[in-house]
Amino acid sequence: KTAMSGYGYAVMIYGLRPSSRGRVGLHSADPFAAPLIDPNYMADSADVERLVRGVHLVRKILAQPAFAPHHEVEVSPGPALQNDDDLAAWVRRSGESAYHPVGTCKMGVDPMAVVDPRLRVHGLQCLRVIDASIMPTLVGGNTNQPATMIGEKGAAMILEDAGETVG
Repeated sequence: KTAMSGYGYAVMIYGLRPSSRGRVGLHSADPFAAPLIDPNYMADSADVERLVRGVHLVRKILAQPAFAPHHEVEVSPGPALQNDDDLAAWVRRSGESAYHPVGTCKMGVDPMAVVDPRLRVHGLQCLRVIDASIMPTLVGGNTNQPATMIGEKGAAMILEDAGETVG
C-alpha cells in the first residue's frame, strides 16, 4: 500500500448490536491479577453476514455518480475480494472492536443484572457502578454523552441517598 496524497475519506462498517458475546472472568483471588478476557468476536455467523452485507452496501453507495470524482481505489478489503466467502474471511481476519464496550455490569432486575435502578451493586452495600457498563446494550451512536449523563445521574443519586439537596 502506498501513502495517499491530498484529501481522502474513510468508511467504516461496524455491527452496533452483535449477537456474539464475550466473557470477562477471574482466574485468581488476587485483586491485582489481570482478568481473563475473551471478546469472542465474530463467533456468531450472523455478525459476519451482516458485515459482509455492509461491505456490499458501502460499495454500492460509493459507486454512485456523486462519489465518482472522490473515489480512486478501494484500499480495504480491496477490489480483489468480491464473493461473500472471501469477504467473510476478510471480516473475520480484520474485524475489530469499535472501542465502546458496554453491558459488563448491566442495570436491571433479571439474574444477569449487576446493578439496580439506583446503580447499587446487587447483594452489596455501599458500592455502585456509575459508567457505561450499566447500559444493557450499545446505543446507536457514540457512548460519550450517555456515559456523561449516567455519571451526572449517579452523582445525583448518591447525594439524594445521603440526604443532600441536588442542584
